[in-house]
Amino acid sequence: MPAYVISEVEVRDRSAMEAYRALAAQTIVQYGGRYLARGGAAEVVEGGPPPKTIIIVEFPSMARAREWYASAEYAAALKLRQTALERRLMFVEGAAES
Repeated sequence: MPAYVISEVEVRDRSAMEAYRALAAQTIVQYGGRYLARGGAAEVVEGGPPPKTIIIVEFPSMARAREWYASAEYAAALKLRQTALERRLMFVEGAAES
């Protein structure tokens, strides 16, 4: 069943963000992921504060999403992330097909 990596981000350093984004995108594809949303317009219609930038990536499974996050390939991007952006990151299991 698919799994989703959902990021809510706030950019700290624009140039570092662009470098992070390029590295992360390469590794996401390598681990079978694909972007469903990548910073497009977001609107809160109920509750909470205004949304930050939202990114949603779909992976074939939760195991594959976890492999990607812990991978040596993603490690360089993860190091850049520390200066590039502040984020809240969530892994969400998809619904089983019925």
